[in-house]
Amino acid sequence: MAKRRRTLSFARFALACALLANSLLLDARIAEPGGPAQLSARHAALAERLDRNQYDRPLYLESSESARDVGGEVYAVFDYPFTAFSSALRSAADWCDVMMLHVNTKYCRPVEDGGRTLLETGLGGKNEQTAVDAYRMELEYRLVRAAPEYFAMQLHAQSGPLSTSNYRILVEAVPVEGGRTFMHFTYSYSYGLPGRLAMQAYLGTAGRGKVGFTVVGQGPGGAPEYVGGVRGAVERNVMRYYLAIDAYLGALREPAAERLEKRLQAWFTATEQYPRQLREVSRAEYLDTKRSEFRRQQALR
Repeated sequence: MAKRRRTLSFARFALACALLANSLLLDARIAEPGGPAQLSARHAALAERLDRNQYDRPLYLESSESARDVGGEVYAVFDYPFTAFSSALRSAADWCDVMMLHVNTKYCRPVEDGGRTLLETGLGGKNEQTAVDAYRMELEYRLVRAAPEYFAMQLHAQSGPLSTSNYRILVEAVPVEGGRTFMHFTYSYSYGLPGRLAMQAYLGTAGRGKVGFTVVGQGPGGAPEYVGGVRGAVERNVMRYYLAIDAYLGALREPAAERLEKRLQAWFTATEQYPRQLREVSRAEYLDTKRSEFRRQQALR
């Protein structure tokens, strides 16, 4: 009898923790665009860091973690006119093509559902998977503004892999001097107790030893030590998405029939600049997998 009471008490405790976790997730808010003035001011404030950093690119990356949320942000300057940036990334289909460059995106297609535009995506491992085996995730697409001086787009999903929730992606951009574009990319999600436990399990197995980009100390011989854990994971993801946007834009200069191959090659080459954080597969493995996944995506469309 005593054993049964202990079992029931534990079950009630676990249920209470799950309910508490779910209630905390409801408080998470979708990242909101700041507007052209705020973004332009941020560009001016980051000028020195954009010019001199460890990335060898005009790039600034940061991340944060709280008891229930984790997020990463990239601020970057692109050598493309703002009009080219805005027109190339205006539709849901454009964003599917961007997201498909990510090693973990197995498929993506835009669909209309009751007045909403959704990106139906499949997420999986680094190797090829069937659409059935991938984790299905629906991101609601919203073009907030596409004006001559400001661009803003949002994606939001209620749930994600590993018991995570409230995925928020925000992309906003403004024109800057020299015919270039300054972009702010935000990626964040929430997790309660079930999500935290699932993430801990991942970080203790497949994610063990993986790091992000923020330097948190020095190791033997003065080698940099990088942030790990959940922040490391989100930093790797925001960098992969930023590189996908850059590769997508760069390929627009090519004939339409050659753009996909150009994007794939450019994305992989860029990730190889940061092998400690981003290397997952060989170039041949990535290209073979992605070519197959894009063929499957075209069939779905």
